[in-house]
Amino acid sequence: MANASSPAISLVGRGILMMLLANLFFSFVDTSTKWLIGTGLVAIQLAFMRYATHFGLTVIEQGWRIRSRAQMSWRLRGLVTFRAFCLVSATIVNFIALGHLPLSVTSAILFLSPVFICLFARPMLGEMISPRHWLGLTIGFMGVLIILWPFGKPINWYAVLMIYPAVGLALYQVLTRKLSGLVAPDVLQLYTGALGTFVLLPLTVFVWQSPTTGLGWTLLFAIGAFAWTGHEILTRAHAYAAASTLAPVGYSFVIYLSIGGWIVFGEVPSVNVTIGALLIFAAGMLAWRRSSRGQ
Repeated sequence: MANASSPAISLVGRGILMMLLANLFFSFVDTSTKWLIGTGLVAIQLAFMRYATHFGLTVIEQGWRIRSRAQMSWRLRGLVTFRAFCLVSATIVNFIALGHLPLSVTSAILFLSPVFICLFARPMLGEMISPRHWLGLTIGFMGVLIILWPFGKPINWYAVLMIYPAVGLALYQVLTRKLSGLVAPDVLQLYTGALGTFVLLPLTVFVWQSPTTGLGWTLLFAIGAFAWTGHEILTRAHAYAAASTLAPVGYSFVIYLSIGGWIVFGEVPSVNVTIGALLIFAAGMLAWRRSSRGQ
């Protein structure tokens, strides 16, 4: 019996390790982006460079081979495009918020994404959902409210805006799982990079600001390379484990980002952010435990 189950355990473990690595690269994206915004660059141009580099790397890696693999039905093409839209729109909103919020706040609100993943996994993937998931969602929103309304301070609407990336990233990951095995990972990468590049290019022309240092130019291209690497790993991770299984691994992103915020910007999470993050973490773990048990 142990021998029969060991390959599955090995595959799930591989998926979890790949998600941990993917989230490390994603934390590099947000930390670098916040630093670049601090130098005077604009969120829209950073989002454009993130996807333009992503698109370029995909084309360079695959070349003309990708054309024969990109033939899909209209239904699949629609799902792949919607998946790309979820990520691109989440990135734009996230980058805008990064210019006005500490990394600890943005990452804490993104904590809510695993709860949404478990919620969306039922109708979109057929994975089990129960009243415990609704309880987890309620607890998670309580945590978000504590973050959004700091004790004795007015609400920060940029923090409210961050709920959208949490939903967008959840849909992106669930669709990644749904499309895994049906669409090649490089085709998914191509669509994501192309959509972000061509949608954001017209806007970027009017707001472009050139970096003034070598480090600035390096990070301008590096955010796309970090993101491309992270999503390449994430897409493959979903071929080894269920979306609800990988959902709590997303919390590693918050750990990475909090460390980056402390090292690079000297940001220390406030009391309300810490309490809210703990509640959201508890909500995500509650939803995940019920999913993993199939209840």
